[in-house]
Order: sequence, then structure tokens, then C-alpha cells
Amino acid sequence: MNSIPAPDAVAPVTYPPRRAVTAWLFFDWAAQPFFTLVTTFVFAPFFASALASDPTEGQALWGYATGFAGLCIALLSPLIGGIADRTGPRKPWIAAFGALLVLGSGLLWFARPGSPLAVPIALIGFMIGTIGAEFATIFNNAMMTRLVPPERLGWLSGTGWATGYCGGLISLALTLALLAADPLTGKTLAGLTPIFGLDAAAREGDRFSGPLTALWFIVFVLPMFLLTPDSPKTGLSLKAAAKGGVARLRETLRELPRLPALGRFLLANMIYQDGLVALFAFGGIYGAGVFGWQTIELGIFGILLTITGTFGAIIGGRLDDRIGGKPVVLGSIACLLFACLGILSLAADHVFFVIPAAPPALGDGLFASLPERVYLALGLLIGLVAGPLQASSRSLMARLAPAGRHGEFFGLFALSGKVTSFMGPTCVALATTIFASQQAGLAVLIVFFLVGGVLLAGVNVKQHLAK
Repeated sequence: MNSIPAPDAVAPVTYPPRRAVTAWLFFDWAAQPFFTLVTTFVFAPFFASALASDPTEGQALWGYATGFAGLCIALLSPLIGGIADRTGPRKPWIAAFGALLVLGSGLLWFARPGSPLAVPIALIGFMIGTIGAEFATIFNNAMMTRLVPPERLGWLSGTGWATGYCGGLISLALTLALLAADPLTGKTLAGLTPIFGLDAAAREGDRFSGPLTALWFIVFVLPMFLLTPDSPKTGLSLKAAAKGGVARLRETLRELPRLPALGRFLLANMIYQDGLVALFAFGGIYGAGVFGWQTIELGIFGILLTITGTFGAIIGGRLDDRIGGKPVVLGSIACLLFACLGILSLAADHVFFVIPAAPPALGDGLFASLPERVYLALGLLIGLVAGPLQASSRSLMARLAPAGRHGEFFGLFALSGKVTSFMGPTCVALATTIFASQQAGLAVLIVFFLVGGVLLAGVNVKQHLAK
């Protein structure tokens, strides 16, 4: 069956001015604090250490919440992406799902330690925010091919990720310096009393990461709405687009066997992205549970990871345009496999499985023990390659997707990144529960990276683009 041409199937002859591209990059800057502050380095460890009964239960509950949100995204993203293609503009969808990001993030403030509703409020807010952030990202990604020529997509995607990392870095630094304090000393990383009268004992600085994320998104997403051109309206009503969306999705899924490179890439992306989501979701929780890290240690860890991630995304974007996205992603997966094996070899009293290590003495300072320093080094490696993996996956999708159907296929891209995203965190949660071990939970991620890398290695990108 012939595919239905989308309204913007013919690529524009000219591309928008630089200010429009710069404004588009600010979406990543605006959205990244949700992933940096909430998902990874501030709120998630706070949830595991201060709201859940113990870090192991906290890791399990966070995994189930991440999995449920991922399942919702997986089931709906291709359909909604196809509807957006048929109606034209992407910005209304970004605004709608951005509102969910703001709502979910704002709810996190009310997860007060000691409250009987703290755990459900935290998990519900996190799930709503995750769904909003991920869907808004789908429609932002679908705008890429209207902004730069195909040979510049690697640069655009890599610069976007780097811009996002910078936004996450600054928001994290502000949180650590001015908001989140050690509950014992009452001082922030900068040695200050938290601003706005935030109570360190009640962990208000950690909880304020939610409202800060919401406000940050509202302010910094505005340039994209004001300056970046959107796809034109098609005249098709939302009701009519939705009515034909299911049939279009079925047709697209039937079409995938005739696009073997694209189908195999989506399958590979489904698996290795699942591993990366779970790795980031539990990285801070792992440090809190195994080494007893508090907000300051975790925050410094996050800052260092974000710095390496920024440089990694910039370098990866340029490598992408030079050698292609596939080699960049494969190299990143190999580094992630090495990092996972290294993390599994660590415990508070040994490194590399068998080498004993003395615990830190009182007053030794931050990251004083050898296992902590090795974990920090492995975390820096993860940060360095995570940006290139995500950025090059995005640019590879933009290149492989049929012309004029980027909303639909970025929906499938999100589907492939989310359809089993509940599996990675859920498998980590189940393994953690069954073996009562955080190390056992992370061991399953090796399988995800290994299988995803093998599948991607078989993708023939050149043959696909030559068709």
C-alpha cells in the first residue's frame, strides 16, 4: 500500500535564520533540569533515602514508577506523533505536554518526609512530569529537519544535547549552592544557609528541585515558541486527524518490513535506550545506597557527569557529521558496557570484585575511599558517552525517517525507546527485590547494552539512504 504523503513531505528550499535554530536549542536547556534534578541527582536520591523505608525499597519503587510512565509513553507516542503530522504544527503539542511537566514537577514540593502521602505524591508527580517531558521532546525532535540541511543534523542534535547538559549543570549548581543543604549541618555546598528560608531538616531544598524545574522550563522554553518557525497548518481538524491516525499507524507498522534498516535500528534503539534510562534512573540511588552519599556528594557527582556529558555531546555531534551516527552509537555502547561491569565490581569495602579497600575515616572528606573514586571515574565515562549515544540516535532517526513523516516516525522512535522502558527499570527493581542487592539490579543492564549493540551493528545505513 502506498504511504499517504504528509503535508510537509517536500523539504523546504530554504532554512530559517540562525536565531530560530538557537531558539530551538533552548528547548533542551529548558527541559534538561527535569532529568538532571528530578530523575537523577537530587529528587530521586532524596526519595530513596528520605521517603522510602530504605534505599533498596526506594530503588524498587522508583523503578516501577519509571516503568509505568514509560509504558504510557510507548503506547501513545506513535499515534499522537502521527496525528501531529496530519495537523501540521508541533508547538501546541509541546505546550500541552510541557504543562504536564510543570504540573508533575510542582507536585514534588508536597512530598514532605513523615507525611503518609509523601511516597504516592512523589511517585505520581514524577510519573506525570516524565510523561510530559518525554512527549514534549518528541515534538521538539520532529522540528529538526526543517531547521538545518541533512549534513548538519549531527551538529544540531549534538549541540542540542550539549545545550541541555549546560542547562542541567547550571540548575544543579544553583540547587547545591543555594537550596539543598546537608540535614545535619544545615548548610549548602557553598557553606550558606538555604535561601527563601528553606528548612534543611525538612529537606525543603531537595523538594524545591521540583518547583525550580517547573519555573525553569516555563522561562527558557519561550524563545522556541517565539522565534522558531513551526510546520504550517494542514486544515485537517484534530478529530479528523485522530480518526485516521490509527489506520496510518497500522499502515506504518506494516511498512517497516520493507524498511529493514529502519526497523532494525528502532529495535536496537528500543533495547539500548532502555538500558541507558535505567542506568541514569538508578545512578544516584546506587551512590546513595552503596556509599551513603548525601545531596552534596550526589550533586558534585552530577555536576562532573554533566560537564563530561556536555563535551561528549559536542564532540559526538561533530563525529556524527564526519563518520556517521552508527559508529558513534556503537562506540558509546561499548563504553557503557565497560562502565557497567566496573560498577558491578564495586562495593563499599572492595574494588574490581576481589581487591579490598579501606572505608573512609571520619574527616577524610568527599569521595575519600577507593571504591567511591572508582565509581566517580566510571560515572564520568558514562556521562562522556551518554550524550553522543542519545544525540547520534536522534540524528540517525532524522536521517532514516521518510520525508514529511518525522512526527510519526519520531513517535515510533519514542516508542522504540519506551515500549520496553518499563522493562529495564522493572527488571532492575525485580532483581533488586529478589536478591536484596543493588548490584544485582544493575547486572541486568549489561544484557540490554549487549543485545542493543549487536542489533545496531547489523543496520545497513548506507543502503537505506541510497533507496
